[in-house]
Amino acid sequence: MDKIKHQHEPKLKITGDWAIQVRNLKIKFYQLTNKDLKYEKGKENELLSRIEKRLKMSRNEVIELINDELPMRAGL
Repeated sequence: MDKIKHQHEPKLKITGDWAIQVRNLKIKFYQLTNKDLKYEKGKENELLSRIEKRLKMSRNEVIELINDELPMRAGL
């Protein structure tokens, strides 16, 4: 059953300038800190876990938030 659940989980796509994306997320979600949003390549799961806990959202919600919100603003 877990395999079925993971098949429908969206993939995290971090594009553009992460510093700009962090700023935009912090504007939208005042409770997020720089520590919550620290991104290191290969440690995406840790990033997602911190945001999930802080925003009390599911992993899918966090992934969709980052994928939907951030690429649009990356060019700003």
